[in-house]
Amino acid sequence: MRFLIIFIFLITNSFANESPNIKNLVLTKQLKKYDSLTFLDSENNQVSLDSFNGNLILINFWATWCAPCKEEMPSLDLLKINSKLDNLKIFPINVGNDNLEKSQKFFEELNIKHLELYFDSSLILTKKFLLRGIPTSILIDKEGKEFARIVGSTDFQNEKFVEWLISFN
Repeated sequence: MRFLIIFIFLITNSFANESPNIKNLVLTKQLKKYDSLTFLDSENNQVSLDSFNGNLILINFWATWCAPCKEEMPSLDLLKINSKLDNLKIFPINVGNDNLEKSQKFFEELNIKHLELYFDSSLILTKKFLLRGIPTSILIDKEGKEFARIVGSTDFQNEKFVEWLISFN
């Protein structure tokens, strides 16, 4: 019985640490903790990621003029309602200096119904995360540490990706 428990633990742990061979997914070699990550919601209220400790977090950086962002946003919207990922918090953060009206229109055109709008107009988060382009998504574990990022667009409904993400939930 002891052997079986250890074996299951090793399989589960190694699966979570292996890349599921998903386009543009890069695992973080050393987990990195960020302090004081804040951004704005659609009503200009400050949101602090610290208040979401204990949750799996996906921060998606995008802009209305970004064609790959437009391509991946519907699958990100569907990821939000995946019942197996009820502990996942998704923050799509506009970094394109787009105003609220333009961002809402972007969501309406793509039929985005489950995501909320967030903004980083001052590009503070962009600098903290050392982003090189958009879209970029940062994955943060329950302890507030970055464990992976997606550089470029991806299909957030890809079965391998979803199963891999569930292993962190």
